[in-house]
Amino acid sequence: MTNALSKLLSERDWILADGATGTNLFNLGLEAGDAPEIWNITHPNNIRTLYSGAVGAGSDLFLTNTFGGNASRLKLHDAANQTHELNRVGAAIGRDIADASGRTVIVAGSVGPTGEIMAPMGSLTHEIAVEMFHEQAEGLKTGGADVLWVETISAPEEFRAASEAFAMADMPWCGTMSFDTAGRTMMGMTSKDMGKMVGKLAHQPLAFGANCGVGASDLLRTVLGIAEAASDATLIAKGNAGIPKFQDGHIHYDGTPELMGEYAVLARDCGATIIGGCCGTTPEHLAVMRAKLEATPKGTKPALDQIIAALGAFSSESDGTDGNGPVRAVRRGRRRS
Repeated sequence: MTNALSKLLSERDWILADGATGTNLFNLGLEAGDAPEIWNITHPNNIRTLYSGAVGAGSDLFLTNTFGGNASRLKLHDAANQTHELNRVGAAIGRDIADASGRTVIVAGSVGPTGEIMAPMGSLTHEIAVEMFHEQAEGLKTGGADVLWVETISAPEEFRAASEAFAMADMPWCGTMSFDTAGRTMMGMTSKDMGKMVGKLAHQPLAFGANCGVGASDLLRTVLGIAEAASDATLIAKGNAGIPKFQDGHIHYDGTPELMGEYAVLARDCGATIIGGCCGTTPEHLAVMRAKLEATPKGTKPALDQIIAALGAFSSESDGTDGNGPVRAVRRGRRRS
């Protein structure tokens, strides 16, 4: 399949993705508890500002403001009947920004988790999950997204349902899971498990990897685990800008632009090709990440101690790939931020 992202991947050694959606929308006035996706219609200029911030900072790819744009999540805001339109508009605004940039910029249609537990542990069946993801995918496709991008997934069953839905929409896709529980997803999947699972999917992603989680150090350890299980894969790294701190009634992330610049270079050395940020990552972070990637030659795969020295300690001693259970890491000095 020929598409804009696969073409760019064939031409480039690395691609800079975008940063946070929520963090940057809160900075634009979004209130806690509001549905960001509704802003696609009610505050389109703010969504243009969101996308333009990433593109202006040097991102080659940005995600649409549609993370919670499935019927299950939108139902909480009495907006399930707007699913297709909210996704279409979110992608269409992105298409306009990308096309006006004067260079190749990929519009990635963001698809987040349903917020429900899949059967047999919960009530969400595979068929219903596929239907919800497919409805969202069709809206993003109509709006002009180049690629679909499922993110922050914990359950392998949900990842597989998204893959099936994207095949029904006849769209290329990428996918990331969030490893936020001692190196595992909330549902217990390790990085190596993910690498093996993706290899068995009928509709293969163009790239896959990890996003969000605990901090930049943990995410890079996860990327190393995925790379070991899927050595030929195109990998994604989208780590948080440090660790969240609650200050003055708001959540702030302690990772400076300089720290995220170091993270970006290390992510490339760990094997990631698509490199971006997640929670807390602003255009200021992205600009430094781009500059560091452009100025720093690719290095050898870093040892875990090198990652710790640059970005801070891991949150747990084990990431699960060694078969050990969760053990909190011993802190070895203050995180650089």
